[in-house]
Amino acid sequence: MNLEGRRAELEAELGEPVTLDGLSGSFKIFQRKKGHRHSTDDLLTAWYALEHSPPVTRSLDLGTGIGTVGLLLASALPALELTCIEAQDISYMFLLENIAANEVTARVHPIHGDLRELAHDQRFPLITGSPPYFPAGAGIVPSDSQKAHARFELRGDVSDYARAARAHLDPEGMFVFCFPWPQADRAIVAAHEAGFSVVLRRDVVPRETVPPLFSLFACRIGARAEVTEPPFVVRHANGDHTEALRRVRTRFGWSD
Repeated sequence: MNLEGRRAELEAELGEPVTLDGLSGSFKIFQRKKGHRHSTDDLLTAWYALEHSPPVTRSLDLGTGIGTVGLLLASALPALELTCIEAQDISYMFLLENIAANEVTARVHPIHGDLRELAHDQRFPLITGSPPYFPAGAGIVPSDSQKAHARFELRGDVSDYARAARAHLDPEGMFVFCFPWPQADRAIVAAHEAGFSVVLRRDVVPRETVPPLFSLFACRIGARAEVTEPPFVVRHANGDHTEALRRVRTRFGWSD
């Protein structure tokens, strides 16, 4: 596929700027320049799943958006068969574009719909998710529909993600997600109420000397020991990537 040509076509079709960006060392993604975009949250959620999940050949990504977390996993695991579900129309359109752009249509199965309505007979050894971070009344909801649904709980919240994961996870599988550090207690309550133990948690510090920004959670079904790992620091005080972040990037095929 001529990706740059397709990017130009998307711009013409949508009447707005579209970028073609690197997702991993081998995968590219189309994104709206002024829409919801790939972030460190996505990168580290996929990495945490790779680090702590048992070896898997099937996974489910809830509220996949334009596909970033799921496609990061697919880029790192060439044998992975991925199912991903997204309800928001424009994000789903870009999801389809990104699946095609990376030539993974044979092993990535998109579903356009609500994660709470996924067929109950489907079970997966690994489930990932990036729930929207904020209740609808917690700030100014963007007028852009894609940004609004990605950031605010307009359709569902972290509890919905946890319940969906519990309904579709293999008994010994793992559910991995991220959530804002100031609201970590809300995420933990949601996981517990759905029947999970948060077996691992790691807070992510964007730069040395500042508070954590978000937290990563790895959950398993039933009562199990719960461990909080040392914080993950993304950048040194001078702005350079830490060795920990460079190792993550290397895991996804980037050369630092």
